[in-house]
Amino acid sequence: MAAGRLGLGAALGAALLARLGLVLYGLHQDGAMRVRYTDVDYRVFTDAALLVTEGRSPYGRATYRYTPLLAWVLTPNIYVAEVFGKLLFVAGDLAAAVVAYLALRRRGTTAGQACGCCAAAWLFNPLPMAISSRGNAEALVAVLVLATLYLVEGGSVGKAAVCYGLAVHMKIYPLTYALPIALHLQSKPCVGEGAPGGGNPKFTLIAYPWRLFLKVLNRDVLLFGAVAGSVLAALTVVFYHLYGWEFLEHAYLYHLTRRDIRHNFSPYFYMLYLTAESKWSFALGLAAFLPQLLLLLVVSIAFYRDLAFCCFLHTAVFVTFNKVCTSQYFVWYLCLLPLIMPNVKMSWHRSVLLLFLWLVGQGLWLAPAYFLEFKGYNTFLLMWLAGLLFLLINSFVIVQIISHYQKEAHVAKKLKQW
Repeated sequence: MAAGRLGLGAALGAALLARLGLVLYGLHQDGAMRVRYTDVDYRVFTDAALLVTEGRSPYGRATYRYTPLLAWVLTPNIYVAEVFGKLLFVAGDLAAAVVAYLALRRRGTTAGQACGCCAAAWLFNPLPMAISSRGNAEALVAVLVLATLYLVEGGSVGKAAVCYGLAVHMKIYPLTYALPIALHLQSKPCVGEGAPGGGNPKFTLIAYPWRLFLKVLNRDVLLFGAVAGSVLAALTVVFYHLYGWEFLEHAYLYHLTRRDIRHNFSPYFYMLYLTAESKWSFALGLAAFLPQLLLLLVVSIAFYRDLAFCCFLHTAVFVTFNKVCTSQYFVWYLCLLPLIMPNVKMSWHRSVLLLFLWLVGQGLWLAPAYFLEFKGYNTFLLMWLAGLLFLLINSFVIVQIISHYQKEAHVAKKLKQW
């Protein structure tokens, strides 16, 4: 145990130094080069924080599509130093690794293996390092999501619900975890439970979902829903009172109806780009949710017993089939990767091959994106084809992870003891 904590402390220290180095380098690049290291969203965050300090609405800053809570938290960017937010996001990065480590230990993973998983998948992963040091707030959501799963598996339903309510307020995507969490919390078998359909296969498709629905209506589920809903409702009421309809429009509704026609990894972007002025554009944007919803429903019912694995698959499917997909979205499922790594039983050769395919898929998309953005060439078709290939690669990687995932018996036993 002591050796594991020592190893985690050393990993956290090295990861902190690496991120601080990137933050300092970013300050240099921002001042010396035309292409800035700092994410454009960070400028948006800071401008919104300035408006808050002046007693004005953060939505006075164009393209601010986030909760006012984030602008409030970042007011030290104005009062103390503009780099404060980046340091906060770096701290969130490290906190996410600590929560993931604790979750792994609770699941029965050895200290050394837990430390290794957190270091390989998160602490020294270049993508989370770059995302936080450039000033993106995804790490804060990652901490809340990981804390929710950790507390649910530990039986602290009320505390988990508070974290979950905050996570959904910060970003809409954790809302998709509601069904897996509810199914996972179901504990009491419903009356008449036996073989599906009572032995009559014709009624299986009707009887099983109905019994599953009845099973989730228990004390833990109702408590979780009541607390999470209260937190979310309270924050919504407060900010609606302060900022009115523009808060609802920019923080919530925008993300549900968003039709981003700028180039991104999504296989839908080219279709939305070509139909931007069509009367069918809005309907097509909503239709893009259907494959997501169907796959998320299937994943929830199939894997809810292992909540961490189910939420990882949920997020990977959500990002892969989303109508908008950028590199920062990958952090949404990468923060959950340490929790499932010990139970993914595949050879190093296969793991390296999958990682190689995933990186190549991004590279094939980034090449035409560079020529479009910096050279002005019309490469939309090439980017769309590369996006379709990336969709196939992501789908293949997800299938491989599912087929090689084995939840060991001691993990289930360990969780029952908490």
